[in-house]
Amino acid sequence: MNLMSRLTQSVLALTLAATSVATAQPRPQPAAPTDDALRAAAPAEWLNYGRDYAETHFSPLNQVTTANVANLKAQWSFDVSAAGSPSGNLEATPILSNGVLYFSGVWSTVFAVDARTGQLKWKWDPQLPRTGGPRLCCGAVNRGVALYNGKVFVGLLDNRLVALDANTGQPVWDVQTSVDLKESYSITGAPRVVKGKVIIGNGGAENAVRGYFSAYDADSGKLVWRFFTVPGDPSKPFENPELEAAAKTWTGEWWKFGGGGTVWDGMAYDAEVDLLYIGTGNGGPWDRNFRSPQGGDNLYLASILAIKPDTGRMAWYFQQVPGDQWDYTTVQPLMLADLKINGRDRKVLMQAPKNGFFYVIDRITGEFISGKQYSRVTWAQGLDEKSGRPIETPAARYGKDLVTLSPGPVGAHNWQPMAFHPGTGFVYFPAQMSAFEYGIDPEYSYNKGGRNLGVIARPGALPRVEGEAPPANTWFVAWDPVAQKEVWRVNYTGGSGSGTLATAGNLVFQATPQGALTAYNAQNGTKLWEGAVGPGAATPISYELDGKQYIAILGGRGAQNQPVQKLTVFALEAAR
Repeated sequence: MNLMSRLTQSVLALTLAATSVATAQPRPQPAAPTDDALRAAAPAEWLNYGRDYAETHFSPLNQVTTANVANLKAQWSFDVSAAGSPSGNLEATPILSNGVLYFSGVWSTVFAVDARTGQLKWKWDPQLPRTGGPRLCCGAVNRGVALYNGKVFVGLLDNRLVALDANTGQPVWDVQTSVDLKESYSITGAPRVVKGKVIIGNGGAENAVRGYFSAYDADSGKLVWRFFTVPGDPSKPFENPELEAAAKTWTGEWWKFGGGGTVWDGMAYDAEVDLLYIGTGNGGPWDRNFRSPQGGDNLYLASILAIKPDTGRMAWYFQQVPGDQWDYTTVQPLMLADLKINGRDRKVLMQAPKNGFFYVIDRITGEFISGKQYSRVTWAQGLDEKSGRPIETPAARYGKDLVTLSPGPVGAHNWQPMAFHPGTGFVYFPAQMSAFEYGIDPEYSYNKGGRNLGVIARPGALPRVEGEAPPANTWFVAWDPVAQKEVWRVNYTGGSGSGTLATAGNLVFQATPQGALTAYNAQNGTKLWEGAVGPGAATPISYELDGKQYIAILGGRGAQNQPVQKLTVFALEAAR
């Protein structure tokens, strides 16, 4: 029985219970995480980005329940702004090990804070230049760090990967991951550590770079392997047979444009079958007519890749958006689970990517199982039931005349982590409806290192259905991945909400766009509690210290009208 199955059985009986008791004695804290610790994902800790390798963002802790969550009180907060963080959005999911919270801030800063008191242990600032560096797609954000064998790993906006001493914050090694320093690559995503290797990708598809992800030795920083997501110049040897096959799906002189396919988020790992799952990005330039003028699927854009972590070779792929030309990335959070579908036990990978469809895929073989739209979709009529290939609408392949399509490039769901609750069987994530006007830019010419869309793109009017009331633009949804349907939702306004956390207390936590961390009954969506954490909040986690369960989240932007960025921690006792 694998880890996911054991976890499901162990929490299923207690998940829907209304009461529980705290642990009488403090649990021993493990040392800095090893491979075994990362695989085990002890309930008291939060050692991986998604707590476990499956990226479920589920905590088996059940001291806080539907019966007592109304008694959550803020225990302490750490002022990230006062500690020297520049203004900007906080998007990091903290990591918790041995009583210390590790997290990243704006401009790739890293903090270590005592998880009991909120006292700063150390801060590391790479002192990146604010001008003259790589062209950034989406702000100076960073989504988190990784922890392994006494080191903290962080990716920087200048595309470096750095290992810091977990006790002191001093650099241990520092490597430049760029394959071409004249191109605008940057790292905003959290690294992952698998079998002693630090896995990292980068962003930059809007700058028409060539996408790839890499594995570095955690001890030395030495490059172990690299996988390019799109083929290079066919006059030169292909890096592997997978890219030779991919080249047959491209036309023209695509390699002169880079191609895109960057990996800036979206990873998961199944230790039982030893497969690493990676989501890839959009095409660069956006419009396929420039990078691949005679058409083609353009592998491996907008795809999920199953990779063997020892060698970096591909086991299978599943392409969601063949020949992407809408910025429909597939780098949104990936999640693994064991589900019973049509009476059969299936090991699945789930994703709610930008393109508006929720996918369930066999994670062993890459077989498409099911897909259903979770937001308004006008670029495709649906997915082929056997292959999962989108059935494009006639207007989808836009020309010089502007065409309004949904979703737009912001997507129906973006970077915010999803949570899976093994007791309810639901997946929880923020969703949104968007529309953009797309059209070919007749004056486009390739600009190395600069922005390369090849598209005139601007916000468009949201689609309406005759006889339907105007729908909410953003909402929080509980999704049944077996039935492929929405179970409940909470509508809100003012932008997209935070990433999500599910717990064995039959709870799911998510912050509103206005910065209220909210607890819902995971079964039916009843609102049970809320606490202020700051607008633009990131993703909550839960951990246990000295027999007490805590909920922690980063929030605030540090801007003039929202001056405080902070880490806020809640528990079931009066505030100090």
